[in-house]
Amino acid sequence: MPFKSKAQRRKFAHLLVEGKIKDKTYEEWNRSTGRKDLPERVHPKKKVRPKTKAGSSKAKRKSSRPKKAAPRR
Repeated sequence: MPFKSKAQRRKFAHLLVEGKIKDKTYEEWNRSTGRKDLPERVHPKKKVRPKTKAGSSKAKRKSSRPKKAAPRR
């Protein structure tokens, strides 16, 4: 799996120095990335919310007539 950013590549190099990942793993990722020009950091994509219709509101509008109460038994 290739690196997605320069920051990720640095992090993995640091983990390699600390001995938390194997040399083989780092080299595999480095080879699969190749000489790509990576961004410094990758930001998560924002979730797109559907647009609401004009004039509608979240709260239901009250009707002009009050509702009749249920008959008592």
